[in-house]
Amino acid sequence: MTRYADIPKPIRSGIVVVAPDTGTPQRIIVLQFNPDTLERSIAPQSAGDSSDAGAGGTGSGDKNEALRLKGPAQETWKFTAEIDATDQLEIAAPDGIHPQLATLEMLVQPTTAQLRAASRLAQNGTIEISPIEMPLTLFTWGSKRVMPVRLTELSVNESAFDVNLNPIRASIGIGMKILTVSDLPAGHRGADLYMAHLAQKERLAAAARGGSLGALGLPGADVLSGRG
Repeated sequence: MTRYADIPKPIRSGIVVVAPDTGTPQRIIVLQFNPDTLERSIAPQSAGDSSDAGAGGTGSGDKNEALRLKGPAQETWKFTAEIDATDQLEIAAPDGIHPQLATLEMLVQPTTAQLRAASRLAQNGTIEISPIEMPLTLFTWGSKRVMPVRLTELSVNESAFDVNLNPIRASIGIGMKILTVSDLPAGHRGADLYMAHLAQKERLAAAARGGSLGALGLPGADVLSGRG
């Protein structure tokens, strides 16, 4: 028996590619190491954004719109994933980490079959060819964060190679935008998954411990009413 046998195995973050119509997982990408940090940016969709004068300005928007939201906040994530073949010596890697890199890169690439189909339509004189639709991509960070996303950035820094110049170590900068009901059509599986993600946020917010006016140095609720 090892000394640390009772330590729970950490859950891995990852990406799941699913068929939008059936929800069947088509590919599951488990990150080899959980990122050390996550950079999240959340921008509210305020109704008065287009006419706001910005910081230091006077503001010329409709005053009735100041507290209104047009829809869900736009949220983006950025993190760095690490892949290292030398950490998995028990697994044969004749191609180094080419397969892992290619799997991530294909999340932002159409397949050859899709490109050939689009080319055939063009050759047959089709005037308007619809953009190629990619599978629904979900990012998972534990059970409380399962979100439909679109990858917006993928930068690869390969830092070690084997004798055949196969990369064996790399860091990948990944940027993604969470897809909301503002981005997806009604009834789309991704829209339903976003609503479930937002409901999870609501449950977590409801579980947060509230503060008191006294902790803020305010004597009572009258101060907030403007009568204090």
